[in-house]
Amino acid sequence: MEKQNYTATLNTLLSSYQLHYQNLRSLHWNIKGKAFFELHVKYEELYSRTQIIIDDLAERILSIGETPLSRFSDYATNSVIKENPIIHEGKTGVKYILEAQNAILKLEKEILELSDKAQDEGTNSLMSDLIGEKEKTNWMFKAWLEH
Repeated sequence: MEKQNYTATLNTLLSSYQLHYQNLRSLHWNIKGKAFFELHVKYEELYSRTQIIIDDLAERILSIGETPLSRFSDYATNSVIKENPIIHEGKTGVKYILEAQNAILKLEKEILELSDKAQDEGTNSLMSDLIGEKEKTNWMFKAWLEH
């Protein structure tokens, strides 16, 4: 495995989380309607958790001797997630979250395989934890959409 490709994939994940974070902030600020109270709180929970994940990813990249991306222009270029328009409606916001989390989940699974081949237990453990967390929240959001 080429270390440059490995680092690039980690930075793509970092970039994607950065765009996702800002989209979550926008959802939190702009939610309207009957689901306002429950989603306003849930969106804040999600962006707060995402902020921690971003820091963990950047520090993980540093701990393997590489440099994390840190400019918004780089995030926009490298992210698999794009900026959302303003979303007011709850179901539209939750559908965005599922789509974004599935895109991120795909990257995390790819990195899990790469980190296993690289015998990078720290990254492997981080990806494993994030995958389990994301699979659980995806199940919950799918259940919420069914009501």
